Formats: sequence, C-alpha cells, structure tokens
Amino acid sequence: MNISYRWLRELAPTISGTATELAERLTYTTVPVDDVVWLGAGLTELVVGQVKSVTPHPQADRLVVCQVDIGRGDTVQVVTGAPVVQEGGFYPFVGAGQTLPGGQLIKKAKLRGEYSEGMLCSERELGIGRDAAGIMLLHGQFEPGQPVVDALQLDDHRLDVDVTANRPDLLGHWGVARELAPRGERDLRLADLPGQRRATADLRTAELEGKTAGVTVRIEDPEGCPRYMGAVIRGVTIGPSPEWLASRLRAIGQQPINNVVDATNYVLHELNQPLHAFDLEKLDGPAVVIRRARVGETLRTLDGKERVLDPEMLVIADASRPCAMAGLMGGEASEVTDTTRDVFLECAYFDPKRIRRAAKGLALDTDASYRFQRGIDPAGLAAALQRVLDLILTVAGGEVEGDAVDVNPQPPVRRIVSLRPERISHLLGVDLEEGIIRGCLEPIGFGVQKGKAGALAVEVPTWRPDVEREVDLIEEVARRHGYGEFPEDMRSLRPGALSEDRYVEVFDRLRELLVGIGFMETRSVPFTSSSGGEIRLLNPLSEREDHLRRDLISGLIGRLEANFACGQRDTRLFELGTVFRATGGPVPEERIHVGAIWTGRRAPEHWSGRSEDWDVWDLKWMLESLADVAAGGAGVRPVDPPSSPGPLEDALAVLTVDGQALGMGGRVSAGEIEAPRWAGNVWGLELEITAVRREPVTYKTLPVYPAVERDLALVVRRDMVAAEVGALMQEMAPGYLEDLSVFDVYEGENIPAGTRSVAWRLRFRAPDRTLTDEEVDAAVRRIISALEERLDVRVRGA
Repeated sequence: MNISYRWLRELAPTISGTATELAERLTYTTVPVDDVVWLGAGLTELVVGQVKSVTPHPQADRLVVCQVDIGRGDTVQVVTGAPVVQEGGFYPFVGAGQTLPGGQLIKKAKLRGEYSEGMLCSERELGIGRDAAGIMLLHGQFEPGQPVVDALQLDDHRLDVDVTANRPDLLGHWGVARELAPRGERDLRLADLPGQRRATADLRTAELEGKTAGVTVRIEDPEGCPRYMGAVIRGVTIGPSPEWLASRLRAIGQQPINNVVDATNYVLHELNQPLHAFDLEKLDGPAVVIRRARVGETLRTLDGKERVLDPEMLVIADASRPCAMAGLMGGEASEVTDTTRDVFLECAYFDPKRIRRAAKGLALDTDASYRFQRGIDPAGLAAALQRVLDLILTVAGGEVEGDAVDVNPQPPVRRIVSLRPERISHLLGVDLEEGIIRGCLEPIGFGVQKGKAGALAVEVPTWRPDVEREVDLIEEVARRHGYGEFPEDMRSLRPGALSEDRYVEVFDRLRELLVGIGFMETRSVPFTSSSGGEIRLLNPLSEREDHLRRDLISGLIGRLEANFACGQRDTRLFELGTVFRATGGPVPEERIHVGAIWTGRRAPEHWSGRSEDWDVWDLKWMLESLADVAAGGAGVRPVDPPSSPGPLEDALAVLTVDGQALGMGGRVSAGEIEAPRWAGNVWGLELEITAVRREPVTYKTLPVYPAVERDLALVVRRDMVAAEVGALMQEMAPGYLEDLSVFDVYEGENIPAGTRSVAWRLRFRAPDRTLTDEEVDAAVRRIISALEERLDVRVRGA
C-alpha cells in the first residue's frame, strides 16, 4: 500500500515528524513500512518549459522545431519527434548537460541540420508514469523555469506500507492518518480542493428499490449487497485531470486516466471506499440492478477480456444485461469515455466472502476487490459519496440531478466488548489506570464507557472488523501505549491454562544433547511400505507407502543412503517420532521413539591431523546418555543374540531399572544399507521415550573436606557388566563412596582364561569431617568381601 506523506499531512496537520520518523512510528505501533522513497530523486535539475512556437523541421517531415521558454528570459531550441506539441503548452524540460532520473546524460545535438539544446520529457522518462508515447503536457497554470519537483508536487515521500490482512482500515490515507495523529480521529479533516464546488444533494433512503434522477436502483440480492448508494451528475466534461489531482495519484503509483475516473480513484485511496462511474447514456432502462449473474451470461470487462459468469457471482446490471462485476471491475459497454456527458456514480458495500470467491474464480485482483474482500467501513459510504460528488463537480463540471438514493440502508451494529483492567494487568504484566486505557482507545475511534463488575464496555468502530474479543482490545492498548514503555524485566507468565505436555521437556533435552554433538534432526511422515510396518492404511497417499512404520531406524537408513548418493561420508541424523505396532484389536499401539544413525569421522577433516571414525565405545556412551534422558537412567549390556535383530548387528540393549528393554543400538548390517566402498561403519540406535519426570538439579556447595582415593584391580568374568560391579560397591559403602570409575582393562599373561582385569578408582569423602585411613580401609574390606561372596570377583594378585 503506497501512502503519500504530503497527503497525510493535509488530512492531519497536527502530525509532526519527517517521513522517515512517521515510518518508524508506524512500524513500531501499527504495521511495517518496507520503504520510504523521495519522489523528487533525479528531478532536481528539470524545469517547466513553455513552448512559444512550433515549426516544421526543414529537413525532416516527422520532426518539429520548438522554441521553449525556460524562464529568466532564456529561450532554447528543441527538436522533437513527439506527435503533438502545443504552442503555449507547458512541458517538463531537461537541458543539455543535465541528466534524467535513469542516469541518461542529455547532450546538445544536431538533428538534420538543426540544433537541439535539450529535451521535452515523457512520464516514463521522468520515472513518474508509464506513458512513453508522447511528451508530458502539464494541465494548469505554471511559470516557465519553475522546478518540475514543485510543479508536479514531487517534493513528497512515498511510504510503502505492508498492511496486514486484519487491518483493512489502513488501506486508505484517512485510516493511516488516524493512527499517526496525536488526538486520532479528532485531528482529521478533509482538505479543501482547489476551486472546490460543493454538491448539495440530499440522500433519500429506500428499502430494496429506489430512484434517483429517473434511474431505478434495485437490490435483488441483499445478502451479497447489504447497501447501495447512487447519484447522477449531468453535463460533465471528460478530459485530463488538473495537475494537482494527477500528481497526487502519481505520488502513490497510480496512472491518471481522466478527471471522472481519477476522482473515484482519489476517494478510494483517501477514504478507503471503492467507487465506480457508469456512462448513464449506456445504461438500459435506465436502471441499475444488483443481482446474481445468470447462467450463460458473459461480460467484457475494462481490461478487454470476455469473462464467463456463474450464478454465484454478483453483478451490476441494467434493465437487460450485466454492466459490471460487483466489487471487481466495470464493463466496457458502460465505460466513461471522452464523449460521456452524464454519469451514474456507485458507492456500495458488498459481502467480502462473495467478492473473494468471485475474484478467485475469475483470477481478477483489483484495488476495489482488495478492499472489499477485507471489509470496508459500512458506515463510511455517505461521506465517500459526498466527497466524490464534490470532486467531480470541481474537476469535470456538471450538476447533481435530484437527490442521491440510499438503498437498503441497514444501520451497522457496533460491537460491544467487555474489557477488564485486571485482565490487562495479567496479560501485559503492568497495571494501567483507566485514564491511560481510554487514552489508548478513544483517539482511534473506540467508545469507552463504564461496564459491569468494574469492567469497561468498549464500543468497537465499524472500520475495525478485526476487533472481536477482549484480547484484541488488550493488543490495541499494548501497541498504543507503546511496547517500549513496558518494563524490561521478565515476569512470571503462563500463556495457557493447560499444563505442558510431559514429553516436551524430554524432547528438548534430547535435541539439546544430539545437536550438541553435531547431529541434525530429520522429520518424515510415518508411512512406509509393507515390509516396514504392520498396520495397513485404509486410504494411503501412495501404494509404496501404505503402512504405518514400526521403527525409526529404517527411515533413517534411507536418509543416510540419500546422503551417500550425494558423496557425503560424515553424516549424523536423528529423529523423534511415533511408531506403531499391531495389538490384535481395532486400535494399534503407538509409542514415541528417538532414533539416530551416524557414520564417518568424529571430527571434520583438518590439516593438523586425521580424526578417527566412530566406534563401539561412542555407541555405548550415546546409548547411556540418551537412556538417561529418555527413561531417567538405564543400564546398557550386550545382546547375544539380540532379542529383536532388525537391521543392527553386534547390538547393545538398553535396560530400564526393572529389566525391561527400552531399545538397542549397534552397527547397521551390511545387507540393510546400500553403502559405497568409501563409507565407514554405520552405527544406529533406537530407544523408546518414557518421559520420566526428573527431579530438578539443585545446587550443592563445594566440599570442604579432602577426599581419599583407593585403587582396586579386580578379576572378573568376561561376560560380566561393569555396571553390576559398580552398583554393589556403591551398596557396600553408603554415604562415603563419592565416585568410582574404571581406568584400566587388561587381558593376557597371568590372567585366568575367560576373565579379565578391571582397575577401579574409588573416591571416598564425608560431608562433615575428614575420613581416617581406618574408616576407608574398613569400607574397602567390606566391598572386597561382598564382591567375593556375591559375584565371585577377586582382587588381582590376592
């Protein structure tokens, strides 16, 4: 949406600040402003030139020689091939040695023996329009030598406002000025037009059919058109718009057409009310009928396209045929042309849903449909009709005949929304007095009255269809109060009444762990082929994916193969998702799993040395780390043979405390993956997430008493799990054994067959005193005795 800075200042003279400052204010409180453009850029050297004489070129039939007055008594010669140059006419002039906005340097040139000392410019050459067929004739009175920037009112800035879909009130200058004016609506006024004439016609109401100046206006589809106004102006003179009007439209990127059409476009962008002018002589009846299209009807619209209509579309018809697509575009048959003398003006409110469907069905997007689809102000029609009547009388002449007609004038109902100050405090985190709340809402059209039980009864203006609930009003208060006015400290807040899902915390911790070691998350649909699932879909998306998956690892293998196909050796992927198992009943069993697959080096390749590939110890660490998060801690032991072979070999199972398996990890079997020769070992794992709630981590002070360490070399069976030995040692020294870890494993000479030596380091510490050697030695003896009796584990060398 293009907004003119000068236009805003005319509507609200109390607005202060530069165009850039207004753009920042709008962005901060209302909607984003994408750009601010000064319209006079590149035009400061150009002046208005008046053509004093036009003579044929003596050597060229298609050229003329013009003597152009450029002010200060200077007259220069210009040779041009423009089809029409008027003596006495005013044109933009650029002299030799000066440049056009596009950077083109104008030079003194000799054309067929006649010198040309400059150039008369077209709209396109000035960068202010699309017309390049002829030079730009200025309409009005100007002074030779007057800067073009002043003559065309280009000392202005264009704001490119990114209006969101919920704020249709900002699609006109009036709505934007309301947001920026210090006192809002009270500071706004319609500026007087140059040489303004005022229409004095009254507005006569009718239910579904009325008349104005002999024209019958009838609504046959009140659902599609809740309100329709019309007026007749006779004796207009169609011609170019005066320069002030044409310049105002060019400032917002619009192309001037003629004075009547430009007047409707002016009011559209000023008051956000689309209007349409019909050539009254071309309306059969004369009648204007708002109805549904009939089967087989067609309409050639103003863009020259023949459009086939359907009965769901709303049309503006005369007594015999459609003349316009309601809310979209007029028809060629009733278009205002240079010969038009009498016009019928339409000002209406159309149902947004009907306009949206018609625009989509016809692939037709116009300035009018853009506004009608979002919802215009149903209470603003009368003001817009009065404004356009004044404007047409001013720029095109004529007289309004009779009274204007207002058909089906249903008064719009203003919504009342209750607003509780305590709710504002709860959502915004600050207490706002009633006076501040009123100061935020009343300037932009909201009526605030005392309500029930300490609440405020807020009357929503008709131009704000987006405000329906209390929270919408609180948002208005927040943005108008100023987001920068709220304290920067964080307040306790829960945005919803429901408690957080128990899996959310676990998912976050799993992601943090895996992403922290270089894994990337994949997200895939839970569909697979019959070989990868047990539950068949009743309505599959494709024949190849007609089952629900039973695991995550199979899908991750496919993703890894895709990376291999792209030459990627070092890959780390994981997924959090649901798997499905058949239960024999009508409803399958769903479980949430975490799966991961990885291959290649632990670290990226670097000149300082080569990183080793992942190995089984990395797998074990990862299983332990993930099991700690997914199930609140679990033991890891080898599987021989694995209870669920799947695609993994040399598997390690993950056990919960009660011995129930959560999942497993291992090396992916060569037959399960298509890996190139240069690929390393592929490791994978998959665990069920039980979402155990963990106790929060609490702070403990650093110990003040020293620790005592002892080393034990134990001979254990090869099939014994180290965690089992460690658990027994912890059991036999409660309160004193602070930590224990394996620091060496030995197999070989002097070690019995089927066993190995595992060296443990035990650290003892008491929280309230320094342990004596006797206490530590006694604890070690208890540990050794229990190991010998219960696990047949002996101290090496004993």
